[in-house]
Amino acid sequence: MQYYPAMKQNLLYTRLREFLILLLLIVTAGRAEAEIRLPVIFSDGVVLQRGEELTIHGWADAKERVTLEFNGETYRTKADRDGNWSVDLPPQEAGGPYEMIFSGKNRVKVSNILIGDVWLCAGQSNMVLPMERVKEKYPEEIAGADYPEIRHFFISTTTGLTGPNEDLPPGEWKSANPEDLLGFSATAYFFAKRIYEKYGIPIGLINASVGGTPVEAWTSEEGFSGSLKYLEAIERNKDSDFLDSIRSLPEPPQRESKDKGILEKPKWFEQDYDPKGWYPINIPGYWEDQGVKNLNGVVWYRREIDVPASMTGKPAKLFMGRIIDADFVYVNGKKVGNITYQYPPRRYQIPEDLLKAGKNTIVIRVINYHGKGGFVPDKPYYLTAGGEDIDLKGTWMYKVGEVFEPAPFSGFRFSAQNQPTALYNAMIAPLINTRIKGFLWYQGESNAGRPKEYTQLLANLIADWRSKWNARELPFLYVQLANFMDVNYLPEESNWAELRYSQFRVLSVPNTAMAVAIDIGEWNDIHPLNKKDVGERLALGALKLAYNEDIVHSGPLYESAEISGDRVILSFSSVGSGLAANDGEPLRRFEIAGADGKFRWAKAKINGKKVEVWNEEVKNPVQVRYVWSDNPRGANLYNKEGLPASPFQTEKLD
Repeated sequence: MQYYPAMKQNLLYTRLREFLILLLLIVTAGRAEAEIRLPVIFSDGVVLQRGEELTIHGWADAKERVTLEFNGETYRTKADRDGNWSVDLPPQEAGGPYEMIFSGKNRVKVSNILIGDVWLCAGQSNMVLPMERVKEKYPEEIAGADYPEIRHFFISTTTGLTGPNEDLPPGEWKSANPEDLLGFSATAYFFAKRIYEKYGIPIGLINASVGGTPVEAWTSEEGFSGSLKYLEAIERNKDSDFLDSIRSLPEPPQRESKDKGILEKPKWFEQDYDPKGWYPINIPGYWEDQGVKNLNGVVWYRREIDVPASMTGKPAKLFMGRIIDADFVYVNGKKVGNITYQYPPRRYQIPEDLLKAGKNTIVIRVINYHGKGGFVPDKPYYLTAGGEDIDLKGTWMYKVGEVFEPAPFSGFRFSAQNQPTALYNAMIAPLINTRIKGFLWYQGESNAGRPKEYTQLLANLIADWRSKWNARELPFLYVQLANFMDVNYLPEESNWAELRYSQFRVLSVPNTAMAVAIDIGEWNDIHPLNKKDVGERLALGALKLAYNEDIVHSGPLYESAEISGDRVILSFSSVGSGLAANDGEPLRRFEIAGADGKFRWAKAKINGKKVEVWNEEVKNPVQVRYVWSDNPRGANLYNKEGLPASPFQTEKLD
């Protein structure tokens, strides 16, 4: 093809214009990257640690000069060749609000800054659990929340397998008011409130927590020094070929629904459906306990209720406790809510025009994948409107919509958030320049299958984090596993008890405190709602270790044992003003073993600061343990300050 001169000129012009546009975009992008940028955590509303030299850092163009104006002072620095810069501020007293202005090629202002105490809160779902989940338990706490100087920063879940991330995912600081408080960690809030009410200083809570995660995911690579198993996994996860192979794994096939309740016409929840072949069943309760054997699948529940006219024409709310695993709830043929996993409480709003005087129908489609399915006992089940309630416990009707065939094991499973270092890299490492008062830790459930190694794993994490913050005795406060699962009235072996003992042993690490929660759990909920006592017990540890208060901050802690004839004499620390049975009854939940290693229930009595333990059938005792069960209902050894004794076991005695 032959080009005429004018065409050649136009083509050259077009290509030149495209080149100039591309060059302009590159330059503009470069300038945008070069602008002063601050860490996500350092944003409006941030709380900075009082009494410590503060390092304010960020990013800019290479060699760019950066000016910081704060509290009447001007600080200057210069970015290095990689664009990193930092400014050191002298220790500040509690107060605020302040603002900081950063100037370079651009100008950045951070407002509403407070100086106070900052606590890093980490762990798994019980630290995540927000005030929204406990709002029925603590309505007055939420309605009366007016603490603008208690602030919370929640870090969204993110992972880093190949090394530490530079910054956190987007987030923002929130203050404790009735609206924003719902997103606060409940444990952390009650902790902060106790501290704030005593000292009146701003409290910042940085919440880095992810449900269902093990302690090793929160530990840095350096924290595994000498642990070949974990170091090999870390190196494997850095391998791009391995990560590509994970990404290329086929997605598990989607289960094609064969639920007759959805496929039939009309559907089982629709108003014109005529129910046939339904059978009685109780709510609450699991269907496996009511004659439905080993069923994983879809079970529909149905009930007709009479609603008085006084409850109609106004907003209503349906409380359906907890459902294992997923549910879809319909009222008079209209879906009012659904939840896809077992833990959240079912609290569904019903539009004010949906209920009618007289007969109303509630239909619930329940999906269960493994274990027992149905409605968890000892939870609220009722309909409320206009100050009136209708109890929904009792007999419903059920029909099976689908039975899931057992699925074969699909092979290799990989969860990034459960890999060693993955959460440290993404959610902790970006914070190590942030000065803090100490750590709050609520985790352990996900390590209960490997309880004996937990002592070392948690001790490693504590040493690792203190090293990263360059503070060898930074207070580390943690929660022991609560009571959970079925109550056994015979001595038993228990991974949960073993893990509690591992947590107890971590108290040998200096400047640590443990909040015992053996009396505030729930047998049917791994996420107990009583987060106020947990938070306040953590606060007692902080008052002792971080604020140097002369207080009894813990319940009795086992210290030593000696044999006296056929009895074992136990000594305790943290007895406060004395040991006591909190209910005035004889001590319970002590066990004793002889040379055969078989544990039997023991009698026990308080003798001053000691406890004597015995069983007439065990003439030569060699070991004692206390509260050695998943859910040791009735444990009653406390100190007179009202704090429960920690579970423990003695070493074998000579």
